[in-house]
Amino acid sequence: MEHQVIRPLRILHLEDSELDHELMLAQLRRGGIDPISLRVDGEAAFLRAVQQPWDAIISDYNLPGFSGLVALDLWRAQGGEVPFILVSGEIGEETAVEAMRNGASDYLLKSNLTRLAPALLRAVDANLMRKARVRADLELDASKQRLHELAQHLQTSIELERTAIAREIHDDVGGSLTAVKFDLAWLIRRSESAEVRARAESALETVISAIESSQRIMHNLRPAILEQGLVAALQWMAGRFERRTGVPCALRTPERLPVLPAGVPLVAYRTAQEALTNISKHANASKVQIDLAHAGGVLSLEISDNGRGLSQQDLGKDRSFGIRGLHERARTVEGWVDLSSSSAGTTLILSIPLNDVAQRSAVPDLSMLGSHNLDPTGWGEN
Repeated sequence: MEHQVIRPLRILHLEDSELDHELMLAQLRRGGIDPISLRVDGEAAFLRAVQQPWDAIISDYNLPGFSGLVALDLWRAQGGEVPFILVSGEIGEETAVEAMRNGASDYLLKSNLTRLAPALLRAVDANLMRKARVRADLELDASKQRLHELAQHLQTSIELERTAIAREIHDDVGGSLTAVKFDLAWLIRRSESAEVRARAESALETVISAIESSQRIMHNLRPAILEQGLVAALQWMAGRFERRTGVPCALRTPERLPVLPAGVPLVAYRTAQEALTNISKHANASKVQIDLAHAGGVLSLEISDNGRGLSQQDLGKDRSFGIRGLHERARTVEGWVDLSSSSAGTTLILSIPLNDVAQRSAVPDLSMLGSHNLDPTGWGEN
């Protein structure tokens, strides 16, 4: 004989008949439930009792001066979450439908109490699953928020580190290369040996190449051009992209652009930089269009190309951190990124509501970090 598992449940029973209460307990015990119950028969006692923890509430439909539907409404007003089952000697279909619509878990006739234990267990299990889903959703939301905060911290840390490296290149490498350049130029002017001058001129060309490489690295690490404004930075970036790749890159900007909140220019610049890098590596495009606009308090930056487009496999790659990084970077200034792609090309749109960013004092103005004389364009000028 199979052993029946007994399941203890705390049950509040709204019932004016002691006999019906005992019948209910007997049916529950037959169904494998060990009821820890309290019977109440009026509104005041019910309101006091619902303050205690229960696994379920079972209510008669008709009571003297009270009813199961009124109890259901009171229970919902108290923020009740446990199953509420109505039991009646006679209940119409319309009343049963109204009860279920108002939050009852089930309804039963007293003439068919054999359904009570299965219905109660089903309702209790469903409620436990719902609570578990709610907890899981809350934990998932909290995890997403922590991940978002970590991504923001990493983005900020990356920009701070880039600025620190750019400063070291400027102060140490740039200064040293400039000194070597002047020394070599001095040797070329003063040396009477043609062989020495030839070697010095060769070394000077190497130093000049190193200075140009340092300038390029510094621009990539920390866009000093942003100090002249986002429009100027995009103009410089579009021109540089066109010269480097040979792909025409058209830029449209508004006649007037408002003063942008802290952090926004750098996010827009990095978004355009990432988009152009991807286009040059993967798109096989013959033209690129950059549009900067401001309307309705929203700054939008659109970068589109006529390349081969991105497949769903490309977008869904486990290690497509570039696209994910764009989304996270945009969120640091309350913005978002929309990406669409087809065989006719790819379009990326960054949207930033400027009013929302202005209200957030925590957004760092990373574009201006370490702005003391980091312009490398003057290195080595005679």
